[in-house]
Amino acid sequence: MTLPVVYCLPVPQIIVENLVKTYQVAERPIGVLGGLKALAWPRYKTVTALEGVSFSLESGELVGYIGPNGAGKSTTVKALTGILVPDSGRVEVMGRIPWKERVAHVARIGVVFGQRSQLWWDLPTIESFDLLKEIYKTPTPKYVQTRDELVDRLSLSELLNVPVRQLSLGQRMRCELAASLLHSPDILFLDEPTIGLDAVSKLAVRDFMRVLNRERGVTVILTTHDMDDIEALCSRVILIAGGKILSDGSLSSLRAQVTQERWLIVDLEEQSAPPCGQDFEIVSQQGDRFTLRYQPAQTDTAGLIGRIAAQCSVRDLRVEEPPIEEIIARLYGGAGK
Repeated sequence: MTLPVVYCLPVPQIIVENLVKTYQVAERPIGVLGGLKALAWPRYKTVTALEGVSFSLESGELVGYIGPNGAGKSTTVKALTGILVPDSGRVEVMGRIPWKERVAHVARIGVVFGQRSQLWWDLPTIESFDLLKEIYKTPTPKYVQTRDELVDRLSLSELLNVPVRQLSLGQRMRCELAASLLHSPDILFLDEPTIGLDAVSKLAVRDFMRVLNRERGVTVILTTHDMDDIEALCSRVILIAGGKILSDGSLSSLRAQVTQERWLIVDLEEQSAPPCGQDFEIVSQQGDRFTLRYQPAQTDTAGLIGRIAAQCSVRDLRVEEPPIEEIIARLYGGAGK
């Protein structure tokens, strides 16, 4: 007797289905009398933070989770990390419900919040690392190996004996990254990890995240307002606004969802007449630099460049896609209509 072959589809590492979360927010009238009235007869309004959010992530993905302030990003991350219990919906991370199995769950995840620290303010960095080793009950050989590798990757050797309060923001963020990875988590949640960092520190953090994802296979969920981080790192972007998912896909599909337009950046010689034509729009002008917006489906790029060069004294030019910030802003605007 031949038994049937059963094929098992891989289960996503993270599953979010119809996630809903609301908050009760107190309403307080203005003034002393209003304050007394609110104290005696409190009134509340219901704010919906998440309204039926659904998505799934496979192991090893590096996903940007973006949206305006108050969109529901942090609420989603708090549910995924087990900090918050949603009103309804399903959340599974590596087969666990985060808020029901918190001890087992947090042992397999790492979290970095740009505005909060998991390091002890007055202790040297190395002592914070040692304390985290004990908290996560990491075996000493594994801890030493991971710590030394992170110290080397993130150039932390000169910072280990410095109290955390004496570190610059860029130095502290590198130490925060290392601290979140000392127990070798499978998933890393990054909430604004490059906020306030200088260009050099941002590049160092980005390079490390890229290596962490590609070489170690760590799943990374990045929430940020810095679109340069998104473009540099993320192959997939989930856009949320008003507690609802607006878009989920690659950056190219996100652009295509909004517009197919291109921008022609033209640097003119001094005293040259500005470009003019019916098939493009001047988006901006900075000195002798003009940014032109056109639709390649209607206007041939080579023909447009030829006409601009014929009517103006061109020093340099290039064709670009609209900045991702522009695309995101248009999606936000559409969501509010």
